[in-house]
Amino acid sequence: MATDFKEMANKTLKGCGCLTIGSFALLLVLGIIGAIFDDDENTEVTDGTAQNTEQVEKKDTVIVNEPLENDPYQELDELIGLGKVKDEVRSLANFVKIQKQREAQGLKIPKMSYHLVFTGSPGTGKTTVARIVARIYKDLGVLKKGHTVETDRGGLVSGYMGQTALKTDSLIDKALDGVLFIDEAYALVPEDGSGSDYGQEAISTLLKRMEDNRDRLVVIIAGYSKEMKRFIDSNPGLQSRFNRYIDFPDYSAGELADIFKMYLRKNQYNITPGAEELLKEKLDYAVAHKDRNFGNARYVRNMFEKSIQEQANRLSSVSNASKSQLTELTEEDIMKAFNP
Repeated sequence: MATDFKEMANKTLKGCGCLTIGSFALLLVLGIIGAIFDDDENTEVTDGTAQNTEQVEKKDTVIVNEPLENDPYQELDELIGLGKVKDEVRSLANFVKIQKQREAQGLKIPKMSYHLVFTGSPGTGKTTVARIVARIYKDLGVLKKGHTVETDRGGLVSGYMGQTALKTDSLIDKALDGVLFIDEAYALVPEDGSGSDYGQEAISTLLKRMEDNRDRLVVIIAGYSKEMKRFIDSNPGLQSRFNRYIDFPDYSAGELADIFKMYLRKNQYNITPGAEELLKEKLDYAVAHKDRNFGNARYVRNMFEKSIQEQANRLSSVSNASKSQLTELTEEDIMKAFNP
């Protein structure tokens, strides 16, 4: 997004051949916005201070994130909403902790799988929780490193015969001692059941490596509930390895408002009382009329981006805007963001 703002600035300068005070103020604000959202792509949605996940590699549809040093349990508690998800993760951590203690005392422990299925709509925190789970597993001694390798079908499947296994193997090598997170995993199995699709090759390779590296690899797969059930049911190997499900519900309108206000705090903005009331009305309407593609937290982030863009447009003609003006979002900004 920062690139887009730079291009806009260049066009503005070239078009007028001069720079008025108002134009300079607009370009300055646009540059700040671009910097904000370059950094925002890997920010977790918490009600405390948002934590940036260190991203060490991003190529195509693969992201490798090194674990942060923060307390993963505290970070879990600070997530906005997701009460049942937090309970499930805590319960899982408690079970693993006790089994590790039993093992240390020489007691028998049941065979268990650390692999997980996250179901739910886009923007409900699945990736964020996967990163937290990886660090909890490290804390409990399940994993040595606790990093996450995040991908989707594109990171596993090649367009050429015989190349998918190599591509999947290479990705799994990066995930060893951490978590491999596969978003929209159901895309590996076409809904029409096409036997010629290379996704089946990726699944076969994945299942073999999950067995061969069962002490070094945890796999978390995610996607819509119905599609994930179809995916798991398509292969007995998947059914036997993925037996723990955590459902991520859509956010309520109130929780979405809290997420919006979290973005305000993080980026040093505030909102007028009237604008806050309008925001709640707009989010109530959005939730009441949502479809299955509703973006939840992603939707709110987009609305926040649009709101501060509208603020920048409104202030572009103001000379020497005050700090108060530069940090305040008004009803006009919110209205234009939701009704462009």
